Amino acid sequence: MCDYSLHSVRTRPAKVGDKLVTKDFGTGTRGFASLDDLGTAVCILPGTELAFASEVSYSDWRIRSFLKGMEIRTQHRTAIFRQINKQEMTHHDALEFPDGQVVLLTRLYEAQSNCPAASSRVACC
Repeated sequence: MCDYSLHSVRTRPAKVGDKLVTKDFGTGTRGFASLDDLGTAVCILPGTELAFASEVSYSDWRIRSFLKGMEIRTQHRTAIFRQINKQEMTHHDALEFPDGQVVLLTRLYEAQSNCPAASSRVACC
């Protein structure tokens, strides 16, 4: 799925074999785009497993981190796409890592490449 704040951006569903990258679409949120078309948000189904090229990093949103620009690097290269906070008007696209940690997709740093796994439920980033 694509986060509510991406509704003003051109979107398309993910396809098996897509090479994706995290992208800031200038709407107040980040999402995934295909390397072939960085202007289109690629929507992923909940439950899709993502395999990243390197350990995923994201920004810490605590007040102190805004002053220092703190980056958090996970120990994981895989995650499952989830939707959280579905009843609220807030970001809901998230990644769940193997250790159970859930991080909003909009917190991920840009240009992290991934791809879904070989099945129809996996994407490459």
